[in-house]
Amino acid sequence: MSKAQQRAIQNYRSRLGERGLARFEVLGRDTDRDLVRLIARRLAEDTPEALELRATVSRSISGAPPRKGGILAALRRSPLLDADLDLFRPREEGRKVEL
Repeated sequence: MSKAQQRAIQNYRSRLGERGLARFEVLGRDTDRDLVRLIARRLAEDTPEALELRATVSRSISGAPPRKGGILAALRRSPLLDADLDLFRPREEGRKVEL
């Protein structure tokens, strides 16, 4: 490899480091190549979806049981929380059925 190529690679990796990214190699099945690349690309983003994916994968790999209150936390994050919905239903006896 020429000096120019080595310098280009070194500059590229230092720019990645400035963004908080690192280049690394993983071993896996050839059929999983696209999946691993997609996951890595999504994890490199600084978005809420990346945080959720990171937490889900970590939880799945660790084998720890899910935390209690997950459904309650999801309901509290719901956009319908402040929607002021009227969920009252009138009580009706229904119709008479002969068996």
